[in-house]
Amino acid sequence: MEGALTEETISRIEQSSGMLATRSLARMDEQLAWFRRLPADQRSWVTLVAQAGIASFVEWLRSPDQAVRLTGEVFSTAPRELARRVSLQQTVELVRQTIAVVEEAVPALAGPGEKQQVADAMLRFSREIAFAAARVYAGAAETRGRWDARLEALVIDGLVRGVGPTEEGSPVSQLAALGWRAEGAVTTVVGAARRDLDPTQALDSVHRTARRAGFDVLAGVHGGRLVVVLGGITDPIEAAKAILDEFDDAPVVVGGSAPRIDGAADVTATALSGLRAVAGWPGAPRPVAADDLLPERTIAGDLGARHELIETVYQPLVEAGDVLLDTVVSYLDGGRALETTARALFVHTNTVRYRLRRAAELCGHAPTDARGAFTIQLALVLGRLNGQGAGRAAGPPGAQPPVQ
Repeated sequence: MEGALTEETISRIEQSSGMLATRSLARMDEQLAWFRRLPADQRSWVTLVAQAGIASFVEWLRSPDQAVRLTGEVFSTAPRELARRVSLQQTVELVRQTIAVVEEAVPALAGPGEKQQVADAMLRFSREIAFAAARVYAGAAETRGRWDARLEALVIDGLVRGVGPTEEGSPVSQLAALGWRAEGAVTTVVGAARRDLDPTQALDSVHRTARRAGFDVLAGVHGGRLVVVLGGITDPIEAAKAILDEFDDAPVVVGGSAPRIDGAADVTATALSGLRAVAGWPGAPRPVAADDLLPERTIAGDLGARHELIETVYQPLVEAGDVLLDTVVSYLDGGRALETTARALFVHTNTVRYRLRRAAELCGHAPTDARGAFTIQLALVLGRLNGQGAGRAAGPPGAQPPVQ
């Protein structure tokens, strides 16, 4: 370093390092509102960094060729966790406040004719500190990115395996480390992963798209399937449409909605059940709700779908009474012909229409629609086999015990 400072000036700066660090912390507390909100342990680490920075400056004045090593040592005094709480921009603000304090003290610390030399040295050293901070944060970001990717893969694997929120190794307990907001409904969207991207590229693309849409997101490629959990949603289907292009050109299934993230395992299981069964409905919309695939899921062996079909379709019709149920059964058995049904029941066709509309309101599926008729017919069979309801719908006396 040209025009090296005298040892007397360097010693004076060294002896004042404690005072300079204290003043720097006081300046930070006065000027930076976010610094005042840091917990005590975080503030203490910042104090150590400030002290190490000034000590490193003194050593650099003696050995300017060791700038990289000395500036790197400044940040080695703090734990890696500090980089999660204090951003790079905030670190720059801390360095700026420290430099300002040192610059104010230069007139009293510099020897005769050395004021400008000390100021120039501080300017060069602060540049090295800035580069060192950038290296630290770049390294922390790279490490955090690798860790987050592994943790996210574990969370998705847990959801796919159906690990509940209270079980050991629950994925819900790991979400805080991934920056998941605790509030808001969640859904799971599943489909084939894009074949034109490798898994890492596909997941990066999903994250960008979902975050642009304003959702929390977890994603993983699991056995060729892309599994995406979205948080902060309002409508599951609309949320799925926002990321639809991230899937391959194949069926995409939405697993319904859970009010909180602790229901993510359930909606994931529902979505995967729907994906296994969606081939049974070639005309399914894209995306399709897993609840709209209850018939196919039931035939594919999903007991939960079977129970839901009985409870939401068959049971409401039974509870509405024999008149309504007999009308629906007669209409379906008669080939969905209004006139045939009216003659069989000795009523007007308008009465049949009214009863069919009422049935649709009760069970959510219209007997007059081909898809609705299929769903209701399957629910009727399952309900009778399960011994639900009463009278004709439950089967004749002496029938076999309910199928469990």
